Amino acid sequence: MSDTIRACLWMIGAIVSFTSMAVAGRAISYDLDTFEIMMYRSLIGVLIVVVVSSLARTRHQITGRSLGTHLVRNLSHFAGQNLWFYSITVIPLAQVFALEFTSPLWVMVLSPLILGERLTRTRGIAAVFGFIGILIVTRPSPETFHIGLVTAALAAIGFAGSAVFTRKLTRTETITCILFYLTVMQAVFGVICAGIDGDIAWPATASWPWITLIACAGLVAHFCLTTALGIAPATVVMPIDFVRLPVIAIVGVLVYAEALDPLVLLGAAIIFGANYYNIWHETHPVTKT
Repeated sequence: MSDTIRACLWMIGAIVSFTSMAVAGRAISYDLDTFEIMMYRSLIGVLIVVVVSSLARTRHQITGRSLGTHLVRNLSHFAGQNLWFYSITVIPLAQVFALEFTSPLWVMVLSPLILGERLTRTRGIAAVFGFIGILIVTRPSPETFHIGLVTAALAAIGFAGSAVFTRKLTRTETITCILFYLTVMQAVFGVICAGIDGDIAWPATASWPWITLIACAGLVAHFCLTTALGIAPATVVMPIDFVRLPVIAIVGVLVYAEALDPLVLLGAAIIFGANYYNIWHETHPVTKT
């Protein structure tokens, strides 16, 4: 089996996981608020990470040497994930996913500030076209404005911050260590934020399968994506990942009777093109003769 086919199979797993997480998040939004969803998801995630790392004998890789970076990384991810869960309940799923694809563009902006990486001409061009795509997706005006568009865009920034600090952590920490602090810290954040009003809702019996699905799908999605990137180049994986958008758009039409907006797909295609342009130039540098 070729590396490309293997990467495709892993990406199918990622696409199914991301899509199922969106459906599950919307399903339990009437029972739990976003902080409670994150709390229960993370508590289940802690159990999964501890069990898997014990079976794989990687628990010794969990260290406390980068707690400050773990804290900042997980604050960013916690904020982004909560905003994402809120967004999927108030605007069409296709719009949420389209704006989520801007996260790599924000990574370009944040990397020079946090990692000291250079903002190249290619990255600048990609960022400009990416933000043109954002304008097409959101079409900001008093008539079309919705707070969900703002929260979805902010979620992408939160995910970008998480990605930048994850990149920093991978220089010294293992995946087991990163996932352990991801679940533990976000469980703590969830308890604090969900309980700040003195009322943490206990999920209805019918909600537990959805919560478990969210917890498992989140970990599986990122594992599949990371594995695919380890097998095949980003220039192969990225186009497959973009299939998430038409898939979630079809789910929105069939399950939630959401209108299929061609401009959202057009804007998302421009955002994808900007990301792909940057990846292509990063992986195929032009050599001067």
